[in-house]
Amino acid sequence: MLRIWGRVTSSNVQKALWLAQELGLAYENPQVGGPHGGLDSPAFRALTPMGLIPVLEDDGFAIWESEAILRYLAARYGGADFWSQDPKVRSWSDRWMAWAQTRLQPDFVSGLFWGFYRTPVEQRDAAAIARAEAATASDFLKVEEALADRPFLSGPALGLADIVIGSLLYRYFEMEVARPPLPRVEAWYRRLQMRPAYANAVMVPFDSLKGRLSF
Repeated sequence: MLRIWGRVTSSNVQKALWLAQELGLAYENPQVGGPHGGLDSPAFRALTPMGLIPVLEDDGFAIWESEAILRYLAARYGGADFWSQDPKVRSWSDRWMAWAQTRLQPDFVSGLFWGFYRTPVEQRDAAAIARAEAATASDFLKVEEALADRPFLSGPALGLADIVIGSLLYRYFEMEVARPPLPRVEAWYRRLQMRPAYANAVMVPFDSLKGRLSF
């Protein structure tokens, strides 16, 4: 039995839950972090020195960092659909995963989601939010361009690139922020919404996070 530690309202935890469900894996999901606490408990800190979620526990073997968890699940359980033996094919998802960590997550998650959604109105920095909004729009325009010749960001079928970046679409399109025209991204988003694993793992109400910098 796998365990995926972390609260279901964490976008990083949602990536792991989504992939596990796509792979048909049975797992437990101990709720830690946020209102559940437990990040400093001896049991949890024995799994990760970072004290952060998510953590994957597989038969006593613990992996932390969401992208490392995705690669592990894909390599061990995903088969060729998620973990091609062709380095060229696999590099496509690797590129987008690295880009998401260095560009999209800082712009959208750290900048726009935290700066606009999670910060109380009276504490918001309007100029910083505007910069994050513009940077996020620019990022998704790059995704828009990449989808010109493929139904999924990873290629003809769902892959790790879709998991990492697609997991952010629900929040981006639900938030009251300015967005550029993104017809291909919106069509991709609709394809993801039709997948039961996406609807169950990612389309989780996040209103409990609004205006809350901490729990």
